[in-house]
Amino acid sequence: MDIFIVIILILVFILAILFGSPLFTIIGGAAVFLFYFVAEGSMSSIIVEMGRLANAPGMIAIPLFIFSGFIFAESNASNRLIKVSNALLGWLPGGLAVVTVIVCTIFTAMTGGAGVTIIACGGILHTALKNNGFNENFSLGFVTSSASSGVLFVPSLPIIIYGMIAKTDITQLFIAGIIPGLFIVFLLSGYGVYYGIKNKIPTIPFSLKTLLLALWEIKWVIPLPFVVIGGIYSGFITVGEAASVSAVYALISECAIYREISLNKLFDITIKSMSMVGAVLIVLGAALGLTNFLVDQEIPQMLMVIITKHISSKITFLLVLNVILLIVGCTMDIFSAIVVVVPLIAPVAAKFGIDPVHLGIIFLANLQIGYITPPVGMNLFIASLRFNVSVMRLYRMVIPALILFIIALLIISYWPKFSLFLLELVGQRVPLLQI
Repeated sequence: MDIFIVIILILVFILAILFGSPLFTIIGGAAVFLFYFVAEGSMSSIIVEMGRLANAPGMIAIPLFIFSGFIFAESNASNRLIKVSNALLGWLPGGLAVVTVIVCTIFTAMTGGAGVTIIACGGILHTALKNNGFNENFSLGFVTSSASSGVLFVPSLPIIIYGMIAKTDITQLFIAGIIPGLFIVFLLSGYGVYYGIKNKIPTIPFSLKTLLLALWEIKWVIPLPFVVIGGIYSGFITVGEAASVSAVYALISECAIYREISLNKLFDITIKSMSMVGAVLIVLGAALGLTNFLVDQEIPQMLMVIITKHISSKITFLLVLNVILLIVGCTMDIFSAIVVVVPLIAPVAAKFGIDPVHLGIIFLANLQIGYITPPVGMNLFIASLRFNVSVMRLYRMVIPALILFIIALLIISYWPKFSLFLLELVGQRVPLLQI
C-alpha cells in the first residue's frame, strides 16, 4: 500500500472524527475507500460481511440483553439494588463505596455499556456518596471509574462480541472472566474501604430488619441473576436463551409486577434500546468490512513478521500488546475495537503461545481500562457531561483507580492461571486458536 495514500487516509479520518462524523461512516468509509482505490476489488465483500454478522451464532443475545438492560435502567431497579447493598454492607467503613462498585458492576454487565451506567446510576450514587461524607472529588472519580468494572461478567456484550469475532467459546470466556472481574471489584472496593477508614466516614449499623425489608422489595428480581448466570455457566442454557429469559423476566417484573414501566414508557424504551442495537450492529458491520480488507491484504501476516522480527520474548510481546490495547481502548468504541483489532492480534498472540481465552480476558481488561484512560477515555467525557464538570478535573480524580486497574491488568497478563483456573477446575477444554 502506498505510504502517501495511507497518510492522506489517516488525515481525512482524523478530520472526520474532529468534525463529529458518525463512527460507522468513518470505519465504513475507510473500508469502501480501501477496497475501491487500493485493493481494486469488489466492495460487495463489505455487504457479505454484514450478512455474515446477522447470521452469526449468539447474535440474538445482543438486542435482547440491551433491551432488558434498558428496562432495568429506566425503572427503579438501581434504587432497590442500592438499598439492598447498603443494608448489607453499610456497616463497613466506606461501605457505600463498596455499594457503588457492586451496583456499577451489575449495571455495566447488564446494559453492556459503562456510559449507560453513569447516566442511569451515576447521579444517585454520586449524591449518596457526598451525603455520606465522601469528598466531592473522590465521589466523581470513584463513580466514573467504577462504571467500567462490569465488562468481564455475564451478560457482558463485549465478551459476546469478542467470542463471535475471535471464534472463541463465549461460555469459556464468561467463566475465565470471573476471577479477574472479582479481583478488580475487590481492588476498587478495598480502595473505597481504605478511604472510608482514613477519612472516618460514618457507617450504618447493621440491621437485619432493614436488610430483610430491602430484600423483600427486590424479591422479584433476585432469581434473575441465578437463572441467567447459573444457566450459562452450567451449560444448561445458551447465551441466546439466557438473553431471551432476561428480556422476558425484565418485562414481567418491571411492567407487570412493579408496574414502574407504563406502555408509553415501554414504547420509548424499545425505540431507544433498538436504536442502540442498530448503532452497535452498523458499527460492527462496517468494522467487519474493514477487517475483511485487512485480511485480504494479508495485513495480519505482515504484522506478525514485523513483530516477530523485533520481539522474541512473550513477556515483551505482552507488554507491547497492553500498551497498544490501552491506546486503542481510549480512542475507539469498544465494539469496533474488538472487530477491527482482534483479527490482527489473535494470530500474532497464537504465535507466542498465548491461550485464546486468556487473550480474550487480556483484551477486554485493556478496553475496560480504556474507558477511563486520559486523554480521551469515553467514561471521562460522559461523566463530564453527566456531572457538569471539566474533563481535566476528572483526569486527576480517576488516577488512583487507574493505577489499581493497571495492577490487575499486569496480573491478568502475566499469570494465565488467574484467568484459566476455573476452566481447568470445571474440566472445560480450551481449544487452540487456528492460524
